[in-house]
Amino acid sequence: MVPPFGSARRRVSVFTATQTDPNHPQSPTQKPPRVHRKTRRKHAVSSPLGDAHRPQTSLPSYVLLPYHATWPPDHHLTTMLVILNTAAAASPLLGLASHHFSKFPIKPLASSRNFKTLSFPSSSSPPSRLRRMSWLGKLGLGFGGRGSATEASSAIAQGPDDDVPAAGQEFAQFGAGCFWGVELGFQRVPGVTKTEVGYSQGNLHEPTYEDICTGTTNHSEVVRLQYDPRECKYEDLLDAFWERHDPTTLNRQGNDVGTQYRSGIYFYTPEQEKAARESLERRQKVLNRKIVTEILPAKKFYRAEEYHQQYLEKGGRFGFKQSAAKGCSDPIRCYG
Repeated sequence: MVPPFGSARRRVSVFTATQTDPNHPQSPTQKPPRVHRKTRRKHAVSSPLGDAHRPQTSLPSYVLLPYHATWPPDHHLTTMLVILNTAAAASPLLGLASHHFSKFPIKPLASSRNFKTLSFPSSSSPPSRLRRMSWLGKLGLGFGGRGSATEASSAIAQGPDDDVPAAGQEFAQFGAGCFWGVELGFQRVPGVTKTEVGYSQGNLHEPTYEDICTGTTNHSEVVRLQYDPRECKYEDLLDAFWERHDPTTLNRQGNDVGTQYRSGIYFYTPEQEKAARESLERRQKVLNRKIVTEILPAKKFYRAEEYHQQYLEKGGRFGFKQSAAKGCSDPIRCYG
């Protein structure tokens, strides 16, 4: 329906009879409203749906409705179609809408999702934009009844880490913020024979860095390391873990904010769990704020993209290599 006269949001322009209906008695006291030509140009945009959606009014012939007084306003419909097209580009859920509205020349809105700035070596390419079958598709949010696929994906991701360490070695896994600096810290610990960064504790199978940056997969950036228990005790790794970060900040380490940066100890054996809980109690006694570190069983580990591996040792974005020598105590600068 047409909004009433005098509406602050939808004004109806009344023109003189000489301009609208030659048979209507003239009203010399009425003057046509002055419409700035820029305003006229602004509203002189054709609707993508044509005039079919414009209601037929029963107002007298000497009352004209300018373009911006139509209901619903055309620019609202245009915005709606833009949003549908943009959403369809990221998810198959709206693929049908994208098909029906593809004939309209509508440009998609810029994405409002700000991912963490990445830097990549010259030999690597940054992740592309979200593909049509993105993490929504992996979670099963699309046509075809993929609820079972969602459950299967989550079940795999939530399963135990069934990888096997090298002979004579044991696994340990920690989350303490951005995994670049955490990895370098453990590389320097004597007795640690191998480190790799990745994602764990989430509900998405085979996640990418782009996926976890959405904040919807519940993954944590972790470092999984192998150590020789004859040269390095698990308690030594726990000490390095506490010294590397602030365990009292929830889902944050410095400027890095998000659930993927949470503090966590992920154990492989009952002995590791017992040592972790005892270590937390000792650490709490020397801190004024409550420790928020989670202690959970190690779940499936997904190795991160290759450019993340030993990132700071290789020089990072600026090529400033940092030493990973055993026993090195140089400050760790976790730059992008």
